Amino acid sequence: MPAAGEREPIGYRCSTLAERGPGCRARTFLGPLVALFVCFQQSDAPLGAEMRPDPEAASGIIERTAVAANRYMIAASHPLAAEAGLEALRRGGSAVDAAIAAQMVLTLVEPQSSGIGGGGFLLHYDAESGELKAYDGRETAPAAATPDMFLDESGEPLAFFDAVVGGLSVGVPGLVPMLERAHREEGELPWASLFAEAIALAERGFPVSPRLHALIAADKYLKRHPATAAYFHTPEGAPLPAGHILRNPELADTLRALAEEGSAAILTGEIAAEIVAEVRGFAANPGRLSMQDLAGYQPVVREAVCRAYRHYRACGMPPPSAGPIAVLQTLGMLERFDVAARGPWSVESAHLFAEASRLAFADRTYVADPAFVDVPVGGLLDQRYLLERSERICMDGSLGEVLPGTPAIRKTELAPPADGMIRPPSTMHLSVVDEQGNVASLTSSVENAFGSRIMVRGFMLNNQLTDFSFRPEVDGRPGPNRAEPGKRPRSSMAPMIVFGPEDRPVLAIGSPGGSRIIGYVGKVLLGVIDWNLDVQQAISLPNITNRNGPTDLEADSSAVALQEPLERLGHSVRLVPMTSGLHGIQILPSGLLGGADPRREGVVLGD
Repeated sequence: MPAAGEREPIGYRCSTLAERGPGCRARTFLGPLVALFVCFQQSDAPLGAEMRPDPEAASGIIERTAVAANRYMIAASHPLAAEAGLEALRRGGSAVDAAIAAQMVLTLVEPQSSGIGGGGFLLHYDAESGELKAYDGRETAPAAATPDMFLDESGEPLAFFDAVVGGLSVGVPGLVPMLERAHREEGELPWASLFAEAIALAERGFPVSPRLHALIAADKYLKRHPATAAYFHTPEGAPLPAGHILRNPELADTLRALAEEGSAAILTGEIAAEIVAEVRGFAANPGRLSMQDLAGYQPVVREAVCRAYRHYRACGMPPPSAGPIAVLQTLGMLERFDVAARGPWSVESAHLFAEASRLAFADRTYVADPAFVDVPVGGLLDQRYLLERSERICMDGSLGEVLPGTPAIRKTELAPPADGMIRPPSTMHLSVVDEQGNVASLTSSVENAFGSRIMVRGFMLNNQLTDFSFRPEVDGRPGPNRAEPGKRPRSSMAPMIVFGPEDRPVLAIGSPGGSRIIGYVGKVLLGVIDWNLDVQQAISLPNITNRNGPTDLEADSSAVALQEPLERLGHSVRLVPMTSGLHGIQILPSGLLGGADPRREGVVLGD
């Protein structure tokens, strides 16, 4: 048996009772009991205080160094959005003010990712009171929604893009009402002032980025709606070239209305009527939204889900998001392993992360809108349950596809996942820390790139209803995530805030990426907590994900070298592009340290 702190050879067969499980060749019935007493010494040093091991040995993606600041900071997915947020902070604005200013600019410059026609989740920490709030701005299904709305005439699920493109996929946009409520409770600057930069940019125009050009060129559905066809293409029908100055006076007018009237500007009145008309009038795929659906939307403030990991406490959005629960489950299952000693993306650490991720992802089927389903959050995060799940992980082989576990829940509520689709996501994340120490972690989305492909008054409408399960029943039982009137579809968005030993925030993080968000965010938490990397080093590590199937390694990264040894362990390995958009801020005793994902256009700004 290796000495304490030494790495075990990859073929070592479950050398301790604590690392045995059903997947091992040697087994024990005492494993769960023994595992309760297993612990590892962890440093009490602040996150990022030690910069070991050298990430250059683990990654070929390192392109940036962390940005430092003393007073306030924003990390956002586009430079123009970050600049708007920074200006709000310089004017004495709160973290929420900066997030709103940045988000309004993102509606303009990243129409494929997020915006006022979509929804989002905001996690907010109040430095004065110590209160943590989870603001839910997830879209809702219209009153006319039915569980079978994504089935064809023969009762089979629609092809994904047949459901996405058009009005059927559009839910009530909840982002602006959610931000409006957060501003009432946490804002410092006048609401209207937070729209000024986005309005000015929309009027004078912004240069189309290479990323936006590439996404337009790759999307064959944008020409199905007259407004998107005209806005994203030249008069000759070619995708707008990089560098083209793109103006959006219609969005400027919409933003002025929001600045003056608040969210009522898009939930009632002329803009709402146009949304409904475009959704219901999309001939090939009409939707079901009504004026009553829009006018009745309400954001929700929920209690965050939190769980300890090592000497830290990680918190995130509760259901209807499944993302933070899965991240916390992954960490909980890894806690009995000495992940720190195995180093960043060694074969052993990659194997362990993939196996814990697959087990957590299997349990995602329990999560849905808590107004419709009793989600067993406590059971899913229970220490004994996670230890029992973790006992299945063994160092000498992969589990392969697994079934959901059995946390404390009435078993009749469970239905397996309705489909295994890999859905091209489009989402953004930004993190903010203001001068008072308040923290905002915001993830927002229109779901697929360019959402439903319907543009109204200068902004894109979401396709979030396709986050519902297309099959409403499995084996005769209702699926928790089936479409129902007023229901919020399950999400994987995972804005998170991590607290240190003194229960003060030490990290804000999140990412776009659809269901891969779980792996992206989990990677950063391991990097910062277990491997003592700074936030930029952790973000820049290659992405490795497992969604209860193949283990995906980021193509064109140093993770490719893991393919053969992981395959020897029984993993089915794929090399795939994984364009995460991680943006995070560490709060250290010496100041702020920010990281932006080198895979996208984002930046970190602060003073």
